[in-house]
This record gives sequence, structure tokens and C-alpha cells, in this order.
Amino acid sequence: MTGADPGGGPGTDEPALIEEARRSVDAIWRIESPRVIAGLARIVGDIGLAEDLAQDAVVAALGQWPRSGVPERPGAWLMAVGKRRAIDRMRRETLLRRKQEELRSISMPEAGPEVVGGGDEEEIQDDLLRLLFIACHPVLTGEARVALTLRLLGGLTTEEIARAFLVGEATVAQRIVRAKRTLAAARVPFELPSRDQWDERLASVLEVVYLIFNEGYAATAGDSWTRPALCENALRLGRVLAELLPDEPEVHGLVSLMELQASRLRARVGPTGEAVLLLDQDRRRWDQLLVHRGMEALGRAGALGRGLGPYGLQAAIAACHAGAPTPEETDWERIAALYEALAQLAPSPVVQLNRAVALAMAFGPEAGMEVVEALESDPALRDYHLLPSVRGDLLQRLGRWDEARAELERAASLTRNQSERRLLLGRAAARPSHPSSATRGVGAAR
Repeated sequence: MTGADPGGGPGTDEPALIEEARRSVDAIWRIESPRVIAGLARIVGDIGLAEDLAQDAVVAALGQWPRSGVPERPGAWLMAVGKRRAIDRMRRETLLRRKQEELRSISMPEAGPEVVGGGDEEEIQDDLLRLLFIACHPVLTGEARVALTLRLLGGLTTEEIARAFLVGEATVAQRIVRAKRTLAAARVPFELPSRDQWDERLASVLEVVYLIFNEGYAATAGDSWTRPALCENALRLGRVLAELLPDEPEVHGLVSLMELQASRLRARVGPTGEAVLLLDQDRRRWDQLLVHRGMEALGRAGALGRGLGPYGLQAAIAACHAGAPTPEETDWERIAALYEALAQLAPSPVVQLNRAVALAMAFGPEAGMEVVEALESDPALRDYHLLPSVRGDLLQRLGRWDEARAELERAASLTRNQSERRLLLGRAAARPSHPSSATRGVGAAR
């Protein structure tokens, strides 16, 4: 990749060259920033400082690339500049001699930063994995982990993160700053967790990635029901994680779940942007490449021989939907059994609510209603809009129209997503001619 003639001077095209370089830097930053920040964090032992150094390198690129052209290895160029900035900063601040010696030992040829290697692939992979574990450290709040992960590993700007989650840019900036301060105050080392902490720390990483995906798959607020860009970011993080940890079945389970769910994104929204539930979707619009990738990832999870975890079981449920040519051919009995296994492994009221949907589809609305009624006193679901949504669907199937309408209207009042609110109110106003046609897309089956 090349830019302007290195020998050319400023001229009438200088603004165009600067703009071209800026676009190149933006594109390269999204791709290379996780590796650059991870590599610098290993050297300086501080995520906040590593990001500052990487940003300094970007500023240097904006100043040099319009004149010299984009180097063939831009990531290595940015890393080399960042390392040099680190040396300068450490010298200025007279940090520990040990750190100075470590940095002096890094090879820095005089020919220019573009010829400096970015480290071998194994070292880069380890750095990325360390960065993921630190950005998702349990010492941080859930919101901070999501923001920091998207910033450091997703390459998103503060503005982009704020727009994705419909919060103020200042709020996101504060979360990121506080997260870095918290990590520094807790003296979190830039290293992989020990074996006795591994399961907890990996669970935190997987949770953050899936939180990002879920916000894209079913937005909690705003007018759009989906935000595909967030799903793409989560999928990219999940695929990277699967490469870094090929022997972890739950990593492959999560990737499978996201691939299979992402395959439906185009079908989840109608021509005018309206929400379309699972059983009403045009399955011809499901992305078969993503379905195939999801099935392969599920196979890898199972092939490791350690059984399916919570994400793997959810992926198996998604695979049941993906493998059904029509809604009527869905194996709801298997889905109900998988939810039963999931409830045993990772009990939660939300899992039970989804199990109620599967039981209703497999054995009739009475079977589902029995579970739903047991959940109504659960405080965790008090303001969860899908509980009255599912109950309203089941009441429609039982022909109890007035009660159903009240439940669906209550569900509409609880959701903060405008597209979903319109869907729920539309279903509340409809009165099917026959009860069996009332629930083409039962509440939680999205």
C-alpha cells in the first residue's frame, strides 16, 4: 500500500494527500490498534499509557505519511514509533533502570520505523490474549468492560461506542478513564490469569463479548431493533478468541451461537424496519455461510470431548432453528430438552422463560403457562418485558383475548426499544380468528 511520492513536496494536492492519509490511518488503526496497544502494554505494563503511546504513533503517522506515503507494514511502523515514544517517556520520567534496560534491548534499526518487525506471531497472539483478559477483568463494572474492550480491541472511537449504546460520549469517556484508573489502582499485571483463576476470568471475557453481540442482535433501546455493527465487532472478537484458545470448548460454543444468531439478522427486520420474530422470518434470507460457520464451530466445541457448556447448549438450540427448513419442522421437543439441560447447568429465570416457550411449542400452551406462572413472583423478572410478552402469547393461544391484550400492552410499556414496542402493541390489537394462529413468534423466540 503506497501513498504520495516520497520525493514530492507540498503542492496544490497537499490537502487531498492529507485527507487520503487520514482515511488510511483510520482504516489501519481499526485493524492494527489491538496488536499495537497489546504489544506496548506488555512493554510498559500499563494499558492507559499503552493507548496514549499508540495514539502518539497515529499522530506521527498523520504528520509523516502524507509526505512519505503509507509504509508497506503500517502496523510495524506504528509499533516502532510507539516503542520509541515509550523510551523517550521513560527517560524523561526517570523510571526504573530495569525497565530502561528491557526497552533498550528491543532491536531498533536506524533505517526507519517501517523496517522494524512487530514481533513474532506467537508473541503478538499472547499479547492480544493478555489484553482481552485485562479489558474484561472482573475488577471492572460490566459497562466499563464493554466500553474498554470495544475501545482497545474493537478499535472503536468513544463517539462510536456512545452511538452504539445510545449514551452520551462523555459518559463513555468517563467509563474508559475510570476503567484504566481502576486497573492501575488494583495493580492488575499484564499477564494471563493463573490456572486457579482461569475459568472465572475466561467466563468474564465471554460474557463481555456476548453482551456486545446481544446489544446488536436485540437492542435494548432506541428505534432500531438490531445494530449489525455491534454484532460484527463481537463476532470478530469471538473469532480472534477462538484462534487464541483453540482448546476451550466454550469459546467455540460462543462463536457458534453468535454465528448462528447473526445468520438471521437480515430476516429480523422487515422492509420498513419493523421487527420480525423468529417464526415469521423468511428463512431464505438467513445467511447460509454464517449457518455453516456456526455449525462447524459447534462441531469443534463437541469434538473437544468435555461436553457442552452454557454457550454450547445455546448454540445447539440455535442449530435446531437453523436446521429447520420451515417453522413447522422445528424440533421443539429437542429444544425443550436442551433448555432443561441449560437450566441444570446455568440456572436462571430467563432460561426458564425460554424453556416455557419451548414447552408451549412442543406440548401445548398449558405446559408453557405452568412454568410462566411460577416465574411471575420472581423479582429478577419484575420489569423484564419478555415475561408479559410470553404470557400474552400463551393467553392468546388459550383464547383468553382480554387478558392477553393486557399482558402485551404491559410488555410494550416495559421495553425501551421503539420497534419492539410497536410490534407488541400491534399484536395486542390483533385478534386472530383461531387461537392456533395467535403465536407465530412466541415472546422469547426472537
